[in-house]
Amino acid sequence: RLTERRPPEEQSPSSITSTLLARTRLHGLRHVCVPGGSLGHRAFWLLALCTSLGLLLSWSSNRLLHWLSFPTYTRVHTEWAKELPFPTLTICNNNPVRLYKLTKSDLYFAGHWLGLLLANRTVRPIVLDLLQEDSQAWFSKLSDFRLFLPPRNFEGTNMEFMDRLSHQLDDMLLSCKYRGEPCGPQNFTSVFTRYGKCYMFNAAEEGKTLRTTMKGGTGNGLEIMLDIQQDEYLPVWGDTEETAFEAGVRVQIHSQAEPPFIHELGFGVAPGFQTFVATQEQRLTYLPPPWGECESKALDSGFFKVYSVTACRIDCETRYIVENCNCRMVHMPGDSPFCTPEQYKDCAEPLSVLESGNCICRTPCNMTRYNKELSMVKIPSKTSARYLEKKFNRSEKYITDNILVLDVFFEALNYETIEQKKAYVVAGLLGDIGGQMGLFIGASILTILELFDYAYEVVKDKLLDILSRDEEEESHGEDVSSCDPVANHSEAISHTVSVPMQTTLGTLEEIAC
Repeated sequence: RLTERRPPEEQSPSSITSTLLARTRLHGLRHVCVPGGSLGHRAFWLLALCTSLGLLLSWSSNRLLHWLSFPTYTRVHTEWAKELPFPTLTICNNNPVRLYKLTKSDLYFAGHWLGLLLANRTVRPIVLDLLQEDSQAWFSKLSDFRLFLPPRNFEGTNMEFMDRLSHQLDDMLLSCKYRGEPCGPQNFTSVFTRYGKCYMFNAAEEGKTLRTTMKGGTGNGLEIMLDIQQDEYLPVWGDTEETAFEAGVRVQIHSQAEPPFIHELGFGVAPGFQTFVATQEQRLTYLPPPWGECESKALDSGFFKVYSVTACRIDCETRYIVENCNCRMVHMPGDSPFCTPEQYKDCAEPLSVLESGNCICRTPCNMTRYNKELSMVKIPSKTSARYLEKKFNRSEKYITDNILVLDVFFEALNYETIEQKKAYVVAGLLGDIGGQMGLFIGASILTILELFDYAYEVVKDKLLDILSRDEEEESHGEDVSSCDPVANHSEAISHTVSVPMQTTLGTLEEIAC
């Protein structure tokens, strides 16, 4: 059997190392390892090389840790547009229930919840004192339940109840203009909130086109005049959830994809004033983890198609109230039964205050919000008071106490984009490390590849040596065993084979035999 030896011209580890030292671009390495130099010279270059490697590792680890911290920066940019979609306006009267629309059944079941009756369904004494003389007799008769037979099918504080008792837009809206064109109650959509029945202008509805504006400034948005009907407010005798100290309306400006959360995000508009609201659209973009904390997936409940903080808050509040009270408030989505007035007072309203601390709602990755700048002037002026008295058949005092004008418009036809950007990406990390490699040790990616190639060649050479020795040992064992019969049967051979010492070496098998 023939066994090939490694050719003598094949490189040994020492020759591979010599080649690497002669050709490498790694600064300083050849001065440390090339033989023949003085000990001091080689020690100096060894110290310089180790120092440079230490600085490289220190700065590179610093850059790596900076990249792992996922830093961000905020980019703010203003862009101009030919036209902008007008936002949704949600408007609520601060008074959720009109006193003079209450029926005997309403008062019987909801009087204690509204703060008008005591727990035993008798009139709270202070309430009569707060009413005008002509209303005291009416309320005393309404609250007399001695011969009253309560209906069995009273369904509690459901949408029908709130819809019937809330302030109606047909009664409140005195005038409406959008971009100078008349509008009316038919351009508003009703929605239920903590304030009862509210109204949305320019809400997203199937089959309807959203209103846009092509100019900024007063007269290019929505201008409405409202009568808040303060005479129908519930009498306030103390701090209750259903009665408000303030008179006026609550307004929230929001995008069409976001449900109203007016009790927390709305601003007030007072009667006796014309309020100007200059707004600017902001389009915000946030990064998901690990760079940011934004959320983009839809809610599991399916109540809202688009994720937003307000949608998440309403969804969380609904689930919390339904789980603990087995009912839902009138503004909550779902198919659970509505809470009765007793459940409102004893369970839902106290828990709705605690709920805010239990809900963790992240900012959406993409959202639209509207900045606001408010200014106001008093109405009516002395010169317009008599005209308004005749127009609405109301006294000047009534106009001052009940009439307000709201004017909402874009300050300019532009919008602001606020984007959260990645401050340090992989390309920046590689660029910094590559620059530091070039500065400290004069290396690049190709230099690193040279070192890997050197390691590969050395490992390959070692493996070839091991395999070659194993094959030689196997071949030597086989050759010896093939020659044993000659020694054992020497008596059958009549002559002796002698191998001259001066002959040229043949194969391993010939020598062994």
